[in-house]
Amino acid sequence: MGRPLFYEIMEKPATSCIIGICSVIWFYIQKKNIGYSHVGLSYETAVDGHHWRIITSAFSHISVLHLVFNMSALWSLGVVEQLGDVGLGTAYYLQYTLVLVVLSGLLVLGIYHLLIQRFKLEYFRRVTAVGYSCVVFGWMTILSVKQPSSKLDLFGFLSLPISFAPFESLIFTSIIVPQASFLGHLSGIIVGYAIAWGLIHGMNNYWALSMLGWIVLVFVYSLKRSGTYDFNFLEIESVTDPSLPSVRFIGNGRTLQMSAIPVEGVEIV
Repeated sequence: MGRPLFYEIMEKPATSCIIGICSVIWFYIQKKNIGYSHVGLSYETAVDGHHWRIITSAFSHISVLHLVFNMSALWSLGVVEQLGDVGLGTAYYLQYTLVLVVLSGLLVLGIYHLLIQRFKLEYFRRVTAVGYSCVVFGWMTILSVKQPSSKLDLFGFLSLPISFAPFESLIFTSIIVPQASFLGHLSGIIVGYAIAWGLIHGMNNYWALSMLGWIVLVFVYSLKRSGTYDFNFLEIESVTDPSLPSVRFIGNGRTLQMSAIPVEGVEIV
């Protein structure tokens, strides 16, 4: 007989919280009848300044099956939180989850840019990616390097050797789910290997909190700048150099100058 779920949740607090967040967002999206095009990430919307979609696309899902598959895999990968004795653990999990969310999203956009600008494949301009699979594939990859003897359990009955899971899952989902984002999943694998092999390293609580602060700042700024959400307390106006916008909090007269960000089908991830 397995251990009570309560103890499993206590041993995987970060994983449990992320699953809870993704589930609540899915219920909210369903209740409000929000389409994937309103929260998903595409090259076209990114160019239009909707950089906040890098975050919303990762935590949104378009169907209950999509949600269940990703969260089932994520729950199994939460074993990372229980491996503090080998240099992993909850802090490591949270720190590099931030890295995976942001870098996998940026890498997807970079690949789209290359395909559009270099190979003139205009199809990728409007392809919209939604889902947490980039992060899931990233953790599969990290675990396959750090703990190759581990298993990936899906739906409670399907078990895959973690050493082969990233590419097995990449091929499996591409065949079984035609809408699955091959490039999104591949981006997660690439960033995962970069972390596992130490190419991306040095994250600690200080850098994680700093990164989180910048994510929140860019998220709010891009929501305001793109006209998606009107924050009444925040005003964006030009200052001395018109190419450098400023952010002013109404009522206190203080102004923060920021560097400008150049503006130049659906896939589930």
